[in-house]
Amino acid sequence: MDPKMDSGMICKYYSVDEAIENGAAPIPLSFDRTVDVQCTIDIMDHLLSCEATWHRGHSLAQTVFSCIYLLRPDRTSSHALLHSYCSVIRATCKAVIAVVSDARTHEEEDLFIMAYGLPLTGDGDDKCLSMLNAVEETICRQLRACKSPLLKNRAPEDVEPLQNSFDLEEHYCRALLCRLRFRKHFYHVLTCMRRPQGRGLELARKHIASCLLELDLIRNSSTFLSNNSFGKDDSEDTTTASGRQPLGFDSSLNCRLSAPTPPRAIKLLSWKKALDYFVKLLRDLDNICSYSLDTFLEGVFRFVVQFQKSQPDLVARSLLQFLLVQDGKLYGRDPLYAVITKAAGLPESAKNHENLKNQYIVQLGQLVINLLRVLCTNSAWQRRKLGKILQDWRVIYMQMEMAFKKDIAEIVSISNGENAWMKIFQHILIWVEEQTYWISSRFLVLGFELELYSPSDYCMVYWYLSVVLIKLVEKIHLRALMNNETGKRKGKKKGASKDIGKDFRIPPAVSFLQCQVCLAEGLVMMLAALRNEHMIAQSPSPFNSEYERFFQHFELLQKACIPDNITYDSYEQSTRLARISNLVTYNCFKDAQKIAKELKSSFSNDPEKLVELRRIEQVAEHNSVALNLIHKVGGLDPSLKISFEFNHHPYFGTALVKRS
Repeated sequence: MDPKMDSGMICKYYSVDEAIENGAAPIPLSFDRTVDVQCTIDIMDHLLSCEATWHRGHSLAQTVFSCIYLLRPDRTSSHALLHSYCSVIRATCKAVIAVVSDARTHEEEDLFIMAYGLPLTGDGDDKCLSMLNAVEETICRQLRACKSPLLKNRAPEDVEPLQNSFDLEEHYCRALLCRLRFRKHFYHVLTCMRRPQGRGLELARKHIASCLLELDLIRNSSTFLSNNSFGKDDSEDTTTASGRQPLGFDSSLNCRLSAPTPPRAIKLLSWKKALDYFVKLLRDLDNICSYSLDTFLEGVFRFVVQFQKSQPDLVARSLLQFLLVQDGKLYGRDPLYAVITKAAGLPESAKNHENLKNQYIVQLGQLVINLLRVLCTNSAWQRRKLGKILQDWRVIYMQMEMAFKKDIAEIVSISNGENAWMKIFQHILIWVEEQTYWISSRFLVLGFELELYSPSDYCMVYWYLSVVLIKLVEKIHLRALMNNETGKRKGKKKGASKDIGKDFRIPPAVSFLQCQVCLAEGLVMMLAALRNEHMIAQSPSPFNSEYERFFQHFELLQKACIPDNITYDSYEQSTRLARISNLVTYNCFKDAQKIAKELKSSFSNDPEKLVELRRIEQVAEHNSVALNLIHKVGGLDPSLKISFEFNHHPYFGTALVKRS
């Protein structure tokens, strides 16, 4: 039988009591106090590896709670050091499960948050920090005592040493202290980040800095621990700093609790990889804590998208979602209708309009909450959900548009207050359409990140992306014009309305998108021309045609009619006549380069946008050179091979021209 299928059935012990009776989890760990300290540190290190493995999606029962000492909290009460550590581990697991459950970011399965009836709460766990502080203070006294030059003259009952060897006392004290302090600060990070309305973020950052410092000390302690270890394993997969196997663990004990999943062997992260995991987790959490709690939705969406580029794990994404959405409000303090009116560019007074609580605005607020939650999920789940919620955004837009058309005929006969409401409604309507196209562009871009497109699909994907971006540019530009018009009319007389749009400048955000549009259009025409002139290798699928692939990639967009009247025939007609000679005359890549250079001064205070502009500039420059090279020698040299790579930008390809 396959060992993966049989692994859960082969158990050394069939119950926790049987394991304890056979000496699998002794208390004390050893009658030799030096060995007892060594074994305690091994348990701490192995639990760190188990916790990191659990965070990466494995079962709690077969990772953290494979520790017999956690399963029987009462047995460790006589061992103050181990008892306090196990208490804070249980409290930490409970806090992590709570935040992931509340955020609902555990994706397709509930495996991460299943507790399987395990003892997540032991007697006194609510006082875990006070117990940990007491043990820490005791070890600090032992550390001070071993460093004192008067130790030989000190009465033995004053400070009892940690273990028997005086020469090793300081090192063991330091190894324990950094592990205890990391646990304490990490628990504080979780509790501070769960405070309402982001009130604990500043304090959480201080604890994160302390955690990172303690992790460095933990990593540095490995040299001493491995040098004073006997029977150690020198492999890279060891789960302890010393290299020894820890006492008190059996992953097969709880395999029968994992009913929803097949009993399978779990490979734990090594101790070094577990440390790397927590370093990355803490840096992601520090990124969240340093966020300025922007009240503009555009800034919120941008932060979440930028945050996702670091590929954060489940715990970090859950804490981010908890921060963004609390009690149906942004950050737990800003009502969604007020946030939406601000995002739509309406004045501050508009958020107090009595009609803003009608059914459409309430539904729109719920869609915004759902969108924020979706953006906090992993890339694969996010793309799937974005494709589905597009229809919801399209439906709410159509409903609002119908209501707007129905009421606009009465606008002349109604009061000024209602007239103001129609203007608010119009602003929000444009904003909804803008967000629909932004979601569509995000959906298409994630396909590159997830490697869902084959090289033969790049042309149609860039074509669809360019169409969506053009629509997005139109809506952002229209909203900017309306906001400018509203602002101008406040300070103008009746006769000055003709001059409203004269001094209007194109916003940098619009120019930035136009730069991307030029790059996408250049790639579309370049790929289409190479295909039409048979200068790029085509690998047609024997199972589906180009039309079928078009429908498979854009089915959700087509069902939501995004954009209107866009079909496969539109794509085929726009690319059928593309030729290399025509592209050299009108080079979209040069336009993208020009816009990117001009925009740098507008984003001098935005490092993220500057990095993106440099990437776009690089792609445009390389593709422009490649296009000229292909035009000059392509037809004369049949050995020329052209391919596309993403070495300068995550989703805009760069042409590589080589001789075979």
